[in-house]
Amino acid sequence: MAEAIKFGTDGWRAVIADQFTFENVERVAYAIGLYLQQEVPELDRKPVLIGYDTRFMADRFALRAAQVLLAMGLKVKVSDRDIPTPCIAWAAQAEPTAGALQFTASHNPPEYCGVKYIPPYGGPATNDITEKIVANLKQVPPERRKEVVKLSRQEADRFSAHEPYLVALSKLIDLAAIKKAGLKVAYDALFSTSRGYLDVILERAGVDFTVLHGYRDPLFGGGMPEPTEKYLSELKAVMAQGDFDLGLATDGDADRFAVVGAGGKFFTPNQLLCLLTRHLHKRHGLQGAVVRNVATSHMLDHVAKLFALPLIETPVGFKYIGEKMRTDDVLIGGEESGGVSIKGHIPEKDGILANLLVLEMLALEGKSLEAIWQDLADEAGVTFFQRRGDLHLTDATQKLLLKGLEENPIKELGGKPLQRVSKLDGLKLYYDDDNWLLIRASGTEPVIRVSGEGTSEQLIDSLMLDFKAQIDEILEGAKAVGV
Repeated sequence: MAEAIKFGTDGWRAVIADQFTFENVERVAYAIGLYLQQEVPELDRKPVLIGYDTRFMADRFALRAAQVLLAMGLKVKVSDRDIPTPCIAWAAQAEPTAGALQFTASHNPPEYCGVKYIPPYGGPATNDITEKIVANLKQVPPERRKEVVKLSRQEADRFSAHEPYLVALSKLIDLAAIKKAGLKVAYDALFSTSRGYLDVILERAGVDFTVLHGYRDPLFGGGMPEPTEKYLSELKAVMAQGDFDLGLATDGDADRFAVVGAGGKFFTPNQLLCLLTRHLHKRHGLQGAVVRNVATSHMLDHVAKLFALPLIETPVGFKYIGEKMRTDDVLIGGEESGGVSIKGHIPEKDGILANLLVLEMLALEGKSLEAIWQDLADEAGVTFFQRRGDLHLTDATQKLLLKGLEENPIKELGGKPLQRVSKLDGLKLYYDDDNWLLIRASGTEPVIRVSGEGTSEQLIDSLMLDFKAQIDEILEGAKAVGV
């Protein structure tokens, strides 16, 4: 079933017991092992780290992968507990390793699991690495794979990166300022790997905090381990009571973050990216490029311009941002879905660090998050409003829609004429006065993502409604021809 294994923007994810099976995990582990034997020098001296999140069977899948790699003659160390993706990524680059395998499906529904290879630089694997692994998948003879698994009777060594990682984070954050500020925090762990990490730092900083969902539940309370407003209703309700200054949350593997302000107001990742850029430049005195993907708010462009910082746009997928962080002088890299990393840290998104930076910002500013946002909006002289929707379509209909829009992009939306079209990732339609729409196939789920941004709520709503009406005609045409 090699054809069932498809690597997206952040590794391979699939439904457990459907495509994500022990057999396919063995295939992927063997393919990664072959890649390591082909590409990593002095492999006999460098262990492969293996971690997993809180999902159903994730630890068992991790141990099966360890078994395969051990039988191939590789050194392996398995995490002693579920581990945040940013923590294992940090560990992969902190000492000589052959990289890491992390078993996670991040924010996907509970029935999913996934695995991704993290190279020794501590960030997402780039396309050239993934392509070599996929090529190895096609070369794996099933009988050889089964022999390899039977040969392995070794127990993998265990490792913990918990304390070194927390120490590394503490060097990036002014914990003394946080302690002095006396802020009260509500932290929603969302049943994730961040429990035992973010709460430990808060405790060490002397923060008065309370924890929601700070335990393992593979069903994620019947919801999704996704730090979006929809799945943070309990945190918002707690914050609305007025007893806390800040609400913090992470996703399932703690690489993404979310923040709720006093009174229960949810702040979007786009807003937080802008605020953190200002904070790092203003309070930390840091310089460097601001890197965002094509789906992230152009408000960030205005903030970068405000502080005379270069702006770099990438395709969707933190691997592209991480690559820029390794090759360019980057201050901050981030995406609209809640992934952020900064100068001096790993080229991988880190929701734990991002939450701590927001807390530090409040401590140093001495203001509410709402007040700090208003300060920035006044300084930038502009604000933007975003909308997003998903189109659940068959593969054939997705292709027909994207092809139709590419060949004949919509010339006017919401009364705004089309200015230009970008094909950096999907189709990005730029309309007059800095309004835009992005239409692209998801790299992690079988949907078409539609993102948009306008300089007023009325305008972006008008753009999205006009777009829906026009694509409905395309989709009706698709039905007529049986697609």
